[in-house]
Amino acid sequence: MRPDPLVEHRTIEVIPDDERHGSPRGQFTLWFGATTQITAIVDGALAVVAGADALWAIPALLLGNVLGGIVMALHAAQGPRLGLPQMISSRAQFGVYGAVLPLVLVVLMYLGFAATGSVLAGQAADRLLHLGGTTAGILVFGALTAVVAVTGYRVIHLVGRIATVASTAGLGYLMIALFVRHDVAGHVGEKPFDAATFLLAVALGAGWQLTFGPYVADYSRYLPRRTGARATFWSAFTGSVLGSQWAMTLGALIAAVAGDAFLADQVGFVGELAGPAAAALPVYLVIVVGKLTVNCLNAYGGFMSLLTTVTAFTGRPSLGPAARAAYITGFTAVSVLIATVASADFLDHFKSFVLLLLTVFTPWSAINLIDYYVISRERVDVPALHDPDGRYGRWNVMALSCYVLGVLAQVPFLAQKLCTGPVAERLGGTDVSWIVGLVVTGVVYHAWARRSARPPAAAGYSAP
Repeated sequence: MRPDPLVEHRTIEVIPDDERHGSPRGQFTLWFGATTQITAIVDGALAVVAGADALWAIPALLLGNVLGGIVMALHAAQGPRLGLPQMISSRAQFGVYGAVLPLVLVVLMYLGFAATGSVLAGQAADRLLHLGGTTAGILVFGALTAVVAVTGYRVIHLVGRIATVASTAGLGYLMIALFVRHDVAGHVGEKPFDAATFLLAVALGAGWQLTFGPYVADYSRYLPRRTGARATFWSAFTGSVLGSQWAMTLGALIAAVAGDAFLADQVGFVGELAGPAAAALPVYLVIVVGKLTVNCLNAYGGFMSLLTTVTAFTGRPSLGPAARAAYITGFTAVSVLIATVASADFLDHFKSFVLLLLTVFTPWSAINLIDYYVISRERVDVPALHDPDGRYGRWNVMALSCYVLGVLAQVPFLAQKLCTGPVAERLGGTDVSWIVGLVVTGVVYHAWARRSARPPAAAGYSAP
């Protein structure tokens, strides 16, 4: 096997077999490290802030994490087989140019998550290093994110392994401190079951997992081609679901006992929960390391998506080191700018952001997974993914129509700040839109593609 450099030189092209390395265990540590972090704690807290009792919010979050985690891990299993970033492979469904539509939304998603994550990490960095304000902390954190993301795949996985150890210790300590310093049992089980808030918590858990779908294969594509799909699936699934559920459970319990104190300052409350400075400083460091892992995923994935968009029209499958660094640095700079001007009302904005992403990415996942596993049966003509005149063409009107239909079908069922549909109102504010989007898109696309799709007789793996 060819020695693998510390600094990655591959971009969106096929990873050759002699550069493949690693094992599925690396997927567990990467996704466990990326999900046991402060934003997942906030996501779990949102369920209780929205009105659910923690007694019901925690199992609802688990149900959402499991359902969304299945979809996420099915995307991860595509990486070793294809050796490609996730969004390049979606050209097989949408066409070389047509894939740009979901790509634009993916880039916006990465920017949003990178910005919201930078707000929390900036607060922690400021408390850790005494920088004089959150803005300075955001700038320092953004610079660190750019350095790691430019270095690439191997270092991102290394940071994930570090975050797994650090987060296990940090979140374990915080969970113990919460029960020691607060009467958790006295704040749980006070409210009766409520279907609307229960399903909102399910949606928050599912949305968290589903938003990893557009880039999860980016981090499994270097695995040897012989790596089993089941092994990749279970490693990514268990890492992401266990890590997310642990963090969200902590968040739900914190919100139950803290109320407004947590709403006003999420990072500050966690630091106070840790105890005196000798204990709080390591917790702030854990927050920064955990956020660094997932923010590097966002910056790296943002670069991959931008490059996939550009190469749809230029035909170039790769970039040199300088251009690669410029893309990632520019993306990170934009996310830092957003973070510095949008840090107010964080919880409110983040809830709307996650639920909106759930609306637009559920149909995409349905189309990608049904086409790959059911219609094409894992047979992808890789060289044609870079050829607008090839098998997959420029635009796949059928897939794009199903995607738009899947988004529109959810509107009557939405129960969000930006839009509450008529069906959701009759259901007492219960939001089941993502389930509708998944089912409607999947059924319509399967029926349509079964008659019109032209999958190859065998998979083709040659690089373009």
